[in-house]
Amino acid sequence: QVQLVESGGGLVQAGDSLRLACTASGRTFGSYAMGWFRQSPGKEREFGAGISHSGGMTYYADSVKGRFTISRDNAKNTVYLQMNSLKPEDTAVYYCAAEKALNSVPRARYSYWGQGTQVTVSS
Repeated sequence: QVQLVESGGGLVQAGDSLRLACTASGRTFGSYAMGWFRQSPGKEREFGAGISHSGGMTYYADSVKGRFTISRDNAKNTVYLQMNSLKPEDTAVYYCAAEKALNSVPRARYSYWGQGTQVTVSS
């Protein structure tokens, strides 16, 4: 079982930046693809960004491409989401997810999920 814990959420103004972090338990972090999803009240959870097990492949939703950057440090069992030029529409609960996969970036099928961290962007 993989346990994921997100951190770094908060309240910011439009145009500001935040960096989210997700730390995973276990010794096989380097075998998992990682993703970030977000969900606003009344809406379905949506994919934001993903990264392959080694960090060699990334994929971004059109809504965040060019503003968000996903990265990972396998030595620290941590994946990051650097969020720049934040907009009010980025307001959501952000979830970290993990899936055992090599050289691929899943966009939907993830087996493990964190508890979420709130990001609020004011105008």
